[in-house]
Amino acid sequence: MRITDEEDSEVRQQLVAAVENQLQDGEPPFVQAVLNKLVLVGIERAEAVEMMAYVLATEIRQSFAQERGFDAGNYEHMLRALPELPADDA
Repeated sequence: MRITDEEDSEVRQQLVAAVENQLQDGEPPFVQAVLNKLVLVGIERAEAVEMMAYVLATEIRQSFAQERGFDAGNYEHMLRALPELPADDA
């Protein structure tokens, strides 16, 4: 099954919305801390949130590939490594 550009765009939008929800809810708290850090080093907010959404997608893909639950510790680790994007080893 091939993913269309439209489906890919929709998934990206959903991931960005998920990060925005985390920021709005203040949960987990490290999400806001990472956004603050990225903006402080000069990354535009929208780009920072996109990067964070990529990290969220990476953790989700890895959890499926490794047949495990979502690992909040790994998610935090990858977020805190930004602006260096994680390798997607799924």
